[in-house]
Amino acid sequence: MELTAGHVWLMVAAALVLFMTPGLAFFYGGMTRAKAALNMMMMSFISIGMVGVVWVLWGASMSSGEGFLQMVGNPFATFGLEGVTSPDGLIKVGYAATFAIITVALISGAIADRAKFGAWTIFVPVWVTLVYCPLAYMVWGGGLFGPEGAIGKALGPAIDFAGGTVVHINAGVAALILVLIIGNRKGFGKDPNHRPHNIPFVMLGAAILWFGWFGFNGGAATTAEQGGLIWVNTLAAPAAAMLGWLVTERIRDGHPTSLGAASGVVAGLVAITPACANVSPVGALCLGVVAGVASSLAVGLKFRWGFDDSLDVVGVHLVSGIIGTVALGFIALPVEGVGGGLFYGGGFTQLWAQLAVAGMAIAYSAVLTTVIALAIHKTMGFRVSQEQEVVGVDLSLHAETAYEFGVGGHGGSFQPLHELITGRPQGEDGVAVPAAAPVDVASNGKKTAAGKESVGA
Repeated sequence: MELTAGHVWLMVAAALVLFMTPGLAFFYGGMTRAKAALNMMMMSFISIGMVGVVWVLWGASMSSGEGFLQMVGNPFATFGLEGVTSPDGLIKVGYAATFAIITVALISGAIADRAKFGAWTIFVPVWVTLVYCPLAYMVWGGGLFGPEGAIGKALGPAIDFAGGTVVHINAGVAALILVLIIGNRKGFGKDPNHRPHNIPFVMLGAAILWFGWFGFNGGAATTAEQGGLIWVNTLAAPAAAMLGWLVTERIRDGHPTSLGAASGVVAGLVAITPACANVSPVGALCLGVVAGVASSLAVGLKFRWGFDDSLDVVGVHLVSGIIGTVALGFIALPVEGVGGGLFYGGGFTQLWAQLAVAGMAIAYSAVLTTVIALAIHKTMGFRVSQEQEVVGVDLSLHAETAYEFGVGGHGGSFQPLHELITGRPQGEDGVAVPAAAPVDVASNGKKTAAGKESVGA
């Protein structure tokens, strides 16, 4: 088959979406403490590795084709992509894989600074298999919410063009469940060192996410007209959301922030994701403003309600994902003059469909994530020790630091890192010698011996 412009565009779009995950690593990495930045970025990168393998072996098969009870595809139908040989099929598999990758990576921001890396590497493939793939099948693969699905026939097909339910509501609910199971960071709401350590990284990550999002939303466009509408909406909604977030900050706190601008962009991108091909540009602007204001207010609830959603996954992705999904019941454009949202004379039909798919995503993700997370937490444990958390998960889990403040050496068995991790100095021959200055947990990871640099940032 000849390579067409459509094939090329879908491959480019897939590359853009894959690039979003390293962008997410910068976005999240800058929002953590300095001593947890590498671990946070590694949680995104390992998601690429784990999901890439899962998707080729059974993930793609589970999210499409013939299914069980309209809820999940047969994992053995095209195991290892056996029989998927057409250019269209393989390119679509690659594009779909990038969505699964970033969905699970989004969850990691909620448990920053305190999750075991080994536990995360178990959670990622299991969650993608049992939660992401079935939900993707139900919404996109011809399952319950499709035109031929049981709920789709009863209420009308739900609209989720690029992942408001499958990606953002799904990830936001899973993030909340993990936070409740793992618990809060030491000093949550009290320790000022929990503030973001590198705002330029956050803004760079937001810029990469916005850039990649044009492929995220636009990759599945079928016509030039639809592609143009998606592009404009993917520009308009996050722009309006950023302004809405900054105005909210200015009124509430007295000053707009760079972190608020970056977070507002992401909130707008989340909200427009399910609606990008089905609302007008003015509708996208309105949707963006609502999402920006709502998420700006929602991120503060974690302090009031006492759950440590470290990097605001719940406040941004769950809240704006619900807003974007449900809003389609009001502002969805009619298709060839038929249907549409309530504001376009379509009645309540689309609204019921949107409420149903949002509710299903919340319930399914909550139940399955709880089972998976509890199984891991009760066996191998999902949380690092208090000592590891205080020293920093970069050092305690990876023997590396993102920044070298004069201590010398980046990882491995270099003396300063060995001492900080084990509390025992290391001789020139590489053999540990008796401890002289153990890590002082109460001092937040600072060494008690004179002359030693602190990594307590």
